[in-house]
Amino acid sequence: MTVARLYIVPAAEGKSAEMEEALTELAAIVEKKDGSEGVELLRDLGNEHRFILIEKWASEEHHAKSFASMPDNALDGVKAAAGGPPDGAYYDYLKR
Repeated sequence: MTVARLYIVPAAEGKSAEMEEALTELAAIVEKKDGSEGVELLRDLGNEHRFILIEKWASEEHHAKSFASMPDNALDGVKAAAGGPPDGAYYDYLKR
């Protein structure tokens, strides 16, 4: 059963390009992790400083294991461009 880990990520004013680059790099790392079933990255059409990152996982356990094994600097770019903490939660797919 695929689960989604969804993050709403705010970029700091003037840092949306940096956030897009950092999230794209992070997505490339996540996609290679065991249990990853893909990543989607979206930008809010009405607010260029708001991004949504959707990670698809075989299970919550795969996500947790992957997160624990991330390279030390994997989130540096995201942190440097952040306009606040991300909001994240797990979701079940009800319809695809």
